[in-house]
Amino acid sequence: MEYRNAIFIITEERSCPIYNVGEELKVENDALTVPEAKPACLMLVRELMKAVADKQSMERFTPSGVKKFKFECGGCVGLIRFEFKKAREFATLQMKLLAVAEQRARMRHLDKFFDVLRSLDIFEPLDEDSLRDLSAQLQLKEFSENKIILKKGDPGTSLYIVLEGRVAVIGDEGQTLSEMTSGEIFGEMSLLSGEPVTTSIHSREKTNLAILSSKDFKHVLNKYPVLQVFFYRMLVDRSQANTIRAGTISSGMTGRLSEINTVELFQLINSSQKTGKVQLVLDDGSAGITFNEGELVKVHYKELTGKEAFFSLLAKGEGNFTYTSGLSSEEKELPVIGGFMGLIMEGMRRVDEQEV
Repeated sequence: MEYRNAIFIITEERSCPIYNVGEELKVENDALTVPEAKPACLMLVRELMKAVADKQSMERFTPSGVKKFKFECGGCVGLIRFEFKKAREFATLQMKLLAVAEQRARMRHLDKFFDVLRSLDIFEPLDEDSLRDLSAQLQLKEFSENKIILKKGDPGTSLYIVLEGRVAVIGDEGQTLSEMTSGEIFGEMSLLSGEPVTTSIHSREKTNLAILSSKDFKHVLNKYPVLQVFFYRMLVDRSQANTIRAGTISSGMTGRLSEINTVELFQLINSSQKTGKVQLVLDDGSAGITFNEGELVKVHYKELTGKEAFFSLLAKGEGNFTYTSGLSSEEKELPVIGGFMGLIMEGMRRVDEQEV
């Protein structure tokens, strides 16, 4: 059988930084098409093309019935397994129209909630077509009354949007801290900071949620950079609200990076327009970051200085910090290194790429 035009489906996934179970990989004339908004992994391309080049059957007969051969890609930090689904038919105009109809049918479960998505501040910058494309990445899940959606301490794996119903934020003593209804989101801070979930979330009544996985969340941010601004502002707002989990940052304040990561710390100083220095004591050395009215003017870390030193520090999660207010007259004349928001976004992108 000829497999130069075929469809494969991902059946298993373990920490793959890109793909999810159930997504399809389409081969047409030795060219690979990956799911919408996803990059093509060269390691996967190599393994898939090896499978296609092998003219052997993709199925085998066993006493319990026909079994499909499993193929896998495990060349980076994760692993996925995939199998042959079906031969891909010749793409006539009618078949292309049919594919479009199938895509619309897949999204029909979200169509009735489209107005909710359209009303969210996070998606306000997107036009109608972009929002519908993004909606294709969302998974709909229903929770009955009084079910645990998130538990404190769990790793942050998804962004949640309340489409219908009501959820409660539960404190350590079982008390209700707040409630969220249609149009509100949660889970985003764990995704952005990489920290575990800080509070439990329970459904108060029958609730429908739209869920965006962490890897799809990163792809969405890359495809729609305008959304980065929204989440940057959200980080700043949360940092200001938490103010290092206590009150306001002041001269002489010390803490641990395990309690507030470097991204949140720097954003707090920037949003508060502080003038002073942060000294970091890390397991591999020390670092100094100088702010003038919230803007970066000097950074050093080991042999690195300026932007490269700042980017390296964003990945640090262990160590201690001390903040001291005030600068000398010479330090106040130092030029600004760059736009703070742009530096944060560039640094976060580099951290993500290094993790992959």
